[in-house]
Amino acid sequence: MKVAIYGAGSIGGWMGVKLAQAGHRVSVVARGATLDAVRQHGLRLIEGGVIYAEQVKASDKPADLGVQELVVIAVKGPAMATVAAHIKPLLGPETIVLTAMNGVPWWFCDGLGGELAGQRLKTIDPDGAISAAIPAAQTVGCVVHASCLIDAPGVVRHHQGNGLIVGEASGKPSERVELLAALLQAAGFHATASAQIQRDVWFKLWGNMTMNPVSAITGATTDRILGDELVRGFVTHIMLEAKEIGARFGIPIDQAPDDRHAVTLKLGAMKTSMLQDVQAGKAVELDALVGAVRELGQLTRVPTPYTDALLGLARLHASTLGLYPRQ
Repeated sequence: MKVAIYGAGSIGGWMGVKLAQAGHRVSVVARGATLDAVRQHGLRLIEGGVIYAEQVKASDKPADLGVQELVVIAVKGPAMATVAAHIKPLLGPETIVLTAMNGVPWWFCDGLGGELAGQRLKTIDPDGAISAAIPAAQTVGCVVHASCLIDAPGVVRHHQGNGLIVGEASGKPSERVELLAALLQAAGFHATASAQIQRDVWFKLWGNMTMNPVSAITGATTDRILGDELVRGFVTHIMLEAKEIGARFGIPIDQAPDDRHAVTLKLGAMKTSMLQDVQAGKAVELDALVGAVRELGQLTRVPTPYTDALLGLARLHASTLGLYPRQ
């Protein structure tokens, strides 16, 4: 299969190498030092103490790569406007666009019912440019359960986890998703097909919508966040707000916050992706992780005072560092 990875960061690089190893014709949209490194040394992955390098075509201009069968979007939320403006040369009428991203995606409400069905979230896609550029009928969501770090430009270190959950943006099962899951399994991923990917997106978000921004503000790893009684209580209140929001739009969560805390604590001293971004001076994806939850709370008429406080503190912290647009 002809596959383009849009964003050769930690997750994109990991997926790109694995797919290339499986025999797929992989190309990469990258820029700057990452583009230079991939062109010179290939896309590299460190896994199990072994360094793997795959020679792939790389460019900062999607038109150089041509129409693809599969495009994996693996960028952070703040980059999506740029992706939407440049992705067209990669897309044919049968191209599958797989979004391997954190947080609430622009297509999230396409798979919901009731008043929210098809709702465009202004926090994520304020002018509709993303949904206009990437047809919903060609979009498949991907929830990633893996931890990867960037050792150097074009060099990804796989830390733990191997899970990919894929599902139609429409929130309905399909043969296309089953075939895509099988393709990913053959490439070495623990891939499963979801009957409604929105459920998987929301459940993952329920945990990382708090850990990411709190760690970014404090510089603390997740074990220290949950080890502080007051901060843990704050996080719990935010999760209860999100739980009620999900119940209102038809995605209930049958766990208590303490259940998720126990899972997070088993991961040890984990440095979240948002903390890594802050330390690297990169823009943070607060809108997809927290801002969209606040907007969904407004749409479902759920008060969100704790979520509001977290969003306010996190965006003030990030904007002071020049990592989030000033309000």
